[in-house]
Amino acid sequence: MKKTLLLAGTFLILGVAACGAPDTEEAIEGPSQTLETATAALTTQNCSQLSVISVIASGNDGNVPANTLDDRLDTRWSNLGRDSWIDFDLGAERSVSGAAIAWHQGDQRINDFTLHVSTDGMSYTQVYTGKSSGTTTAAETYSFAARTARRLRIYFKGNTVNDWASIAEVRACGTSITSSGVVWRGDFETGDHSQWTRAQMVSADRLQVVSSPLRQGRYALKATVRQGDDPINASGNRNELVRMTREPTGSEYYYKFSTMFASDFPSVKTWQLFTQWHHEGGSGSPPVEFYVYSEEIRLNIGGDPGVIVWKTPLVRSQWQDFILHVKWSPDPSVGFVELYHNGKLVLPKRYIATQYSGMVNYLKVGLYRSDTITQVGTVYHDGWTMARNLSDVL
Repeated sequence: MKKTLLLAGTFLILGVAACGAPDTEEAIEGPSQTLETATAALTTQNCSQLSVISVIASGNDGNVPANTLDDRLDTRWSNLGRDSWIDFDLGAERSVSGAAIAWHQGDQRINDFTLHVSTDGMSYTQVYTGKSSGTTTAAETYSFAARTARRLRIYFKGNTVNDWASIAEVRACGTSITSSGVVWRGDFETGDHSQWTRAQMVSADRLQVVSSPLRQGRYALKATVRQGDDPINASGNRNELVRMTREPTGSEYYYKFSTMFASDFPSVKTWQLFTQWHHEGGSGSPPVEFYVYSEEIRLNIGGDPGVIVWKTPLVRSQWQDFILHVKWSPDPSVGFVELYHNGKLVLPKRYIATQYSGMVNYLKVGLYRSDTITQVGTVYHDGWTMARNLSDVL
C-alpha cells in the first residue's frame, strides 16, 4: 500500500548548481533541478511517526545519513552502488508497519528498494519490496504488516537513471510497544554506566563507553585491565561493571550479550573471566562463569574446579554473540543452562546446579584475570539484555 505524504508549511523554490568533489552524485548527474525546502517538520498521512535515536549507512559521498532526519528536502544521504543501505535505530522495540521516504529527485526517476527490520541489529527480515512512484519529491509511505522491531533498514536496488542511492527524508511508521518479557537492558545506549549498579575500576579509562567498535546501537563498553589493577583489594586484577540481578531460586531467564576480544588479547594458560554470575556472601569462584583459557572460550559451572560444559576456539577482532538460558537453583535436578553462540544452539539444556545453597547471584561484566598476566588485556561488551522469553532476546 502506498500513500503520498506532504511537507507542512510554506515551500521555497531554490536553484542549486552542482559543485564539490568529482565523485559526488551532483558531479556525475549534472546540475540539480529545483529543490523544495520545508520550513516546518515533515508531516505524514497514514503514518504515525516513530522517533529515531541514530542512523547509520553503508557509506556516503559527503551527504551524510543524518540528513534524512533534518526535516529538509534540500539535503540528502547519497551513496554510489546497488545494495547501498541506510539503517535507523528506534531506540527500543516498536511495532513497525511502514516507512515514509522522500527520494532525492524523486520526480525524475523510479527507485527500486527493499525494507528490512531487525530486533537486534544483527538478523534482518525483509518486509517490503517495491518501487517509488517517480512522480514526486514529496514523501511516500510504503506499508507492510506490523512487525516488532528496533531497527529499520532500506536497501537501494537501483533506479531508472543511475546507481546512486539518494534519499532526502525518512520516517519509520508504527506504534510504541512495551515488551513485558524484557526485565533489564544494559546495552550502554544511555552513553554511560547508569544501567548498571556500580563499577569496580581503578580509573575511568578502564571501563570506557565508546562509539566504536559496536555490535548494535550507538555505544559499547571497552574494558581494559593492566597488571596491578585491583580496585576492590581482592585476588587477581580486574575492572568490571556490576548489576545486582539477584535472581531468586527457581527463576528462569535468558541473557543476550555480545563480546569481542581485541586483536592483541593475551594468550596465556591461565584464567581470564569476561562474564560471571557471582554468588553473594563470600569469596571463591562464581557458580557460572565465561572465561578465556589459552586459546579457548569456556563456560564453567559450579566454581573451582566445576564443570566445563562448553568451549570453543578464541577468535579475536570479531563479535561473539551469546544467548544464555538459565534456571537458577542449587539443586542439580532443577537448575540448568542452555547456550546459543553466534545464532546456533551449541549447548542443549544441561541440568546442573547454578547457585550455591542459600545464596543468590549477581552479574559482573568486564575483565577479571590472574594477576600473573603482564600484557594489557582489552575486551568489548555490547547489547546486554535480560528477559523471560527467548522471543524477547531474538
